[in-house]
Amino acid sequence: MSAGLADNVRKYRRQRGWSQERLAEESGLSLSTVRKVEQGGHVSMDTLAALAGALGVETSALFASEAPEPVLGQQDEANRRNLAELRRALMPPIGLAAPLAEPGEAAEPSVIRQGVQDGHTLYQADRYTSVARKLPGLLRSSEAAVAILEGEEQQHAMIARAHALLLAGKYLTQVRQYDMAYFALAEAIRLARETGQTQLAATGVVGLCWLLLRQDRFDESEQLAAQTATDIEPRMSEATPAQLAVWGELWLRVAAAARRNNRPDVAKHARRMAGTAGGALEREHTDFPTHWSAFGPVTAEAKAVEDLALVGDARGVLRRADEGPLSPKAAKNVGRLSTNNWGRHRLDVARAHVLLGSHQDAMDELVSLRETADVWLTHQPMARRVMADILKTRKRTLTEDMRSMAVHLGVAG
Repeated sequence: MSAGLADNVRKYRRQRGWSQERLAEESGLSLSTVRKVEQGGHVSMDTLAALAGALGVETSALFASEAPEPVLGQQDEANRRNLAELRRALMPPIGLAAPLAEPGEAAEPSVIRQGVQDGHTLYQADRYTSVARKLPGLLRSSEAAVAILEGEEQQHAMIARAHALLLAGKYLTQVRQYDMAYFALAEAIRLARETGQTQLAATGVVGLCWLLLRQDRFDESEQLAAQTATDIEPRMSEATPAQLAVWGELWLRVAAAARRNNRPDVAKHARRMAGTAGGALEREHTDFPTHWSAFGPVTAEAKAVEDLALVGDARGVLRRADEGPLSPKAAKNVGRLSTNNWGRHRLDVARAHVLLGSHQDAMDELVSLRETADVWLTHQPMARRVMADILKTRKRTLTEDMRSMAVHLGVAG
């Protein structure tokens, strides 16, 4: 954590006339945690949100602009090499003449769209290496198609390229290559707007708000999602399932950003609007490419449970984790969460178990996720946080599953 952030916490605490002990009491944190924060130690976003809530400020008010910490380790170098071809296809060098891009062979828009469909299927199956290998060809062939086609065919090629860019942006956000992801999503939104594809552009905004949220840009994520939700608000009696789904997802983004930014009233309203969209759909909706991810009453409920996790209400998480739309019995009538949303929900459950000292129950959740979403799990900081807390707080000897999971997630014991 930066010294500037530590200074901001100290400043707001002193403005209230509080001691560190009082801040610890008001925030529900330990005194040692508060001291660690004010000494510039690394802390989680959950801790910062708890401090902001106690101090009565938005979480983003605690952030500070400073030089970044040095990038350590070999993983960053490996990522640069692994994504070099995708980076060249997405962001070619530009000089005074034409971009120095490797020429691609133009493909028919229908072929590009099928390639995006195949790539999205691979993404949903957590086959990230296969997605990374597929994307450069899709980006080059779609760019070439836009360049050589004319009239209506060019419009179709632009729409197909927007889909390819959306896939790139979604994948790159998942693997935390945020600058590349922003470039892809911004270009996808631009192309969708130019071709009059409002639904596609709004889908891009959903992805961009997710990216902003991951960068802790809470204010911008909330504002962009809220404005776009207002712009595309459907008439309930006439809306298609895809329109309701994208509108509902935008409100989920508003709620997630507001909750993390200590704006509970805004988050509550946004959750209610998302619930309205989910209720109108009646069951989970998936219809790629008109809608890029699952949304419905189950997703809306899972994200509401996520709010409980963010404020540390472990008992509330466990109480609602398998009830109502999230219960196994409800699946037949309302559908199931997408693989990624299910995984994120079960990580919230695992975290709740850790907070209540139920280490084996938490491990059961992690082991189950490893069996069904092995690659996805390694990209989740929450999984590493849960594992680190198990290692730190467990009093008895670690089980074989615990040791194996710690190695798998790269968590030091």
